[in-house]
Amino acid sequence: MTQPSINRQVCADQGAPAAPRLLDSAPYFPPRGDWEQVAPAREGFDAARLAAAVQYAQENEFPAPRDLRIMNLQRYQNEPGYRMKGPMKDRCGPTGLVIRHGRIVASWGEPQRVDMTFSVSKSYLSTVAGVAYDDGLLPDLEAAVADVVWDGTFDGAHNASITWADLLNQSSDWRGMLFGQPDWMDRPAEGLTLEQIRAQPLHRPGTFFKYNDVRVNVASYALLQLLRRPLPAVLRERIMNPIGASPSWRWYGYEDSTVEIDGQMMVSVSGGGHYGGGMFVSTYDQARFGLLFLNEGLWNGGRVLSKRWIEMATAPSPAMPDYGFMWWLNRGPSAWPDLPGHLFFADGVGGNYVVVDREHDLLIVTRWMDEDRAVLGELIRRVIGALR
Repeated sequence: MTQPSINRQVCADQGAPAAPRLLDSAPYFPPRGDWEQVAPAREGFDAARLAAAVQYAQENEFPAPRDLRIMNLQRYQNEPGYRMKGPMKDRCGPTGLVIRHGRIVASWGEPQRVDMTFSVSKSYLSTVAGVAYDDGLLPDLEAAVADVVWDGTFDGAHNASITWADLLNQSSDWRGMLFGQPDWMDRPAEGLTLEQIRAQPLHRPGTFFKYNDVRVNVASYALLQLLRRPLPAVLRERIMNPIGASPSWRWYGYEDSTVEIDGQMMVSVSGGGHYGGGMFVSTYDQARFGLLFLNEGLWNGGRVLSKRWIEMATAPSPAMPDYGFMWWLNRGPSAWPDLPGHLFFADGVGGNYVVVDREHDLLIVTRWMDEDRAVLGELIRRVIGALR
C-alpha cells in the first residue's frame, strides 16, 4: 500500500498571540472551531511569571533536525534493519498552550498546525481500549489476548499468557514478528551483537517493563481484531467528534500494515512515529484530548469516557510505578517530589507533552521542546509557580 506523501510546510513567524478577551467564571468547554483566550490574571496567574515560563519553553527547543526523517535516521541508526515505513512530516519551532479552568491563558508557536506527535499516539491508542472497555467488549483486562486474537499472533506458551493489561502497560514481552518487524529490533541494548540481541531472555508477562513500539503495534493490531473497525474511525466517532476536534488530524499505519477484517481491508495503525506514522494532530486538538482527561471523561455535561477507565489508565503498573496504560505518572523513582503526585502526562519524542494537573485544574501542552524530563519538570514548576 502506498502511503500518502506529507508535503513540507513553511513555518509561520512566531508573533505575539492575539489580544485576550475576558470571560465570566462559568465552567468552560471550547465549542467546535473556537477556543477563548483570556488574560492570565483572569484565571489566577501572574502575567509576567507566566510569560517567563512560556519563554523558557520557547528557548529550550528540541535539539534535533526539523526534518524529522533525518532525526529518526540519526536517532535509531543502531537498530538492526531500521527503516521508516509510515509517513513523516517536517516540524517547526516550539509550540504550546497553557489552559486553566478550560480557558487558554497562554499560547505560543503555531497551535493550529498539524504535527507528528510520536508516542503521544500511545495515549490515544489506550483510549480506544477504554472505549472497548466502556462498551463491554473488554470487560476483563486480565483475560488472555489469545482468547480473541487466535490467528497465530499469540501462539506459544509465552505469548498465550499475555493479557490485555500487559499490552497496555508495556510489560507483555511479546515475542514474534509483526509487519516484517521482530520485537527484538526495537531499542536493543547498546554494545550487543546481532546474535546477542536476538537471544535476549524473555520475562514472564506482567513482570518486566520494556518500551517497545513493535509490541505497542501488537496492541493496536489486537484492538483492531477485537473492535473489527479501523481504530481512527472509533477514535473519531467516540472521542474526537464529541470533544469538538477539527477534521484535520490523521492516524497512520505503515505501508505494509493493511490487514483483512471480515472481508474488508483495514490499516492497523501505529502507536508512535518510531518507524513513521502515528497520530498527526494540531496542538489545539491535542489540548482538547487532554482537557477530556482533566475533566475525568466528561465534556460539557456529557460522558465521553468513563471515570473508571481513566482511573485505571492512570494507575501505577506492577512492573513500572510511573507508567499506567500508556500514560506516564509522577510516581516512583522518576517522580518530581515537589510537584503534585497525581499529575500524569502523555509523552512523545520531540518534547511532545500533554500534562494533566487536576489539583490546579491545569493543562499544559507542548510541542518541540527539549525532551529532557528535567526541562519538562522545570516548565511545570514555572507554570504552577506563576499562580497567585
